[in-house]
Amino acid sequence: MRVYQWGLWSFALVLVLADYRLAWGQDLELAPLRGSGQGITGSFEGWFPNQDGSYSLLVGYYNRNQDEAVDIPIGPDNHIEPGGPDQGQPTHFQPHGRQWGLFTITVPKDFGDKELTWRITANGKTSVIPLGLYSLWRLEPLVDATGNTPPYIGFSDSGPFENGPRGQSESITANVATPLSLTVWVADDAKIAFPGQSLLSNCSNCTRTVKTEGVQAVVRVHWTSFRGPGAVKFDNSAPTVETVELKAPPPGTPFNGKATTTVTFSEPGTYILNVQADDSTGGGPAGRQCCWSNAKVKVSVVP
Repeated sequence: MRVYQWGLWSFALVLVLADYRLAWGQDLELAPLRGSGQGITGSFEGWFPNQDGSYSLLVGYYNRNQDEAVDIPIGPDNHIEPGGPDQGQPTHFQPHGRQWGLFTITVPKDFGDKELTWRITANGKTSVIPLGLYSLWRLEPLVDATGNTPPYIGFSDSGPFENGPRGQSESITANVATPLSLTVWVADDAKIAFPGQSLLSNCSNCTRTVKTEGVQAVVRVHWTSFRGPGAVKFDNSAPTVETVELKAPPPGTPFNGKATTTVTFSEPGTYILNVQADDSTGGGPAGRQCCWSNAKVKVSVVP
């Protein structure tokens, strides 16, 4: 186990160092974050193959502003080329540091040694990073060395459920200044628990009644604003995951749960929210290559 843990931390260190290397020509010294007025740098996490022969490039970003959330519309100051400018990247950048593995870009099976570039200009500071199928950057985001897999996310208790960084999407409507309830249902193999929580039994012998002993969950969820024309306010961006029974859980997932929060929008328009679910090895907070999942919610907000 010690060898495996060291391997994971070594991999994370390589990612961090390479992350700075890939931001070629950018000023990314390890200085304290400032409150505002700083730039934003895209971050290439790596790539992985898809079942249809295509590939997914996994991308996040680093906001150097401690307090300032920055909105940059798709266009000259926020574009991915060639093939863009819009390739699914965020337009709303959360303050306070690193956002891991938020979105993927699908490239064809014959992409080869081609590259994409993501250019971001924020507060007058421009960052450009390359994205490609570099041989040392292959990830395994759907299973780690212990056999642990990412949590599943669904928008109803009967599914469909999907796991991994690509995820799925849902479309809903809302009214300006009126709180909207958001609920996601999650399922997990429960092979890894958070500190202070107990592991479930071997999943080959699991039943639907097996639960952790007096714990909230073995899965965490976190909501963020991804795109939108106005301010987004969550009642709780990291709501508690409570255990429930799902009507149609994915196979081999003894832990089932749901998490509910509310969100309010300040202006009419089209918004995209991202929800990320992870267990204690999750790539989102920890920057590892497994095990977390994303899902997107498109919200049409009317007056």
